[in-house]
Amino acid sequence: MAHQDLRIAFLGIGLMGSPMTRNLLDAGFAMTLWNRTASKCAPFQDQATIAESPDQAVQDADVVITMLENSDVVEQVLVNQGAIAALKDGALLIDMSSIQPSVARRHAELAAERGAGYVDAPVSGGTVGAAEARLSIMAGGSEQDVDRARPVFEVLGKCTRIGPVGSGQLAKLANQAIVGITIGAVSEALLLAAKGGADPAAVREALMGGFAGSRILELHGQRMIDRDFAPGAPARIQLKDLRMILDEARAEGLTLPLSQQVHNEYLSLIANGHSDVDHSGLLLELEHVNGALLGSKALRSKGPKGN
Repeated sequence: MAHQDLRIAFLGIGLMGSPMTRNLLDAGFAMTLWNRTASKCAPFQDQATIAESPDQAVQDADVVITMLENSDVVEQVLVNQGAIAALKDGALLIDMSSIQPSVARRHAELAAERGAGYVDAPVSGGTVGAAEARLSIMAGGSEQDVDRARPVFEVLGKCTRIGPVGSGQLAKLANQAIVGITIGAVSEALLLAAKGGADPAAVREALMGGFAGSRILELHGQRMIDRDFAPGAPARIQLKDLRMILDEARAEGLTLPLSQQVHNEYLSLIANGHSDVDHSGLLLELEHVNGALLGSKALRSKGPKGN
């Protein structure tokens, strides 16, 4: 099926949804957009149809994509506001939000009652990955439904089928556990080195070539050194994901001490007023606890507040 023959409804035109929509439009897909704050759809009004409600957005769509903030919002849009009930027979619902695996499984059942397919397909890569079409897409669903979704996924990044419905969300929880814990590790390592008199930028560069090298050290380590905490992925979202990790762990009878500790640190970060800093801003909480800043560059950069 050619892209122009496939109509996509995209619900959630936020930090992630906006660049994803841009890439899908550029690929030639016909699109209908909906967002709770309608003004966020405005940049696309000449290329896409703007719907007034979720149920209106999905009624003629072959593929429906949701990219919303959490399980509660997804439930509100898909169930309470009638999006699932308005799906046409044979449609495919792709939820690219990060939600509880159990919620994904229930939404899949509701979609099946409408004769629609379902794939849970959370992503990793942040706003940069979304803009550059380099998202890592973790898909849960039948092989048939995931294959149906691939023409869409190929425009957004790289898809890996993890297993049945809900397993995409489990993979995202695994991803977010590693991300959150590693941000904590990088924060502690750089602050330790800087407090002892080392240049954190040189430490980061040296570590990048060794066994401690990681994408987090590369990108978020640089953010910490530059004190650039404008959100790609806000800290409140990282906290939400860590809560889901711990909820899932409890449901499976697991104890995850590192995830619990990092959860508590993000909780304190947000309690101290930093809910909308980037998740690499966990450094701010570590600095607060220790009464120390990361290096002399940090002192020089603490001029008038820009954003």
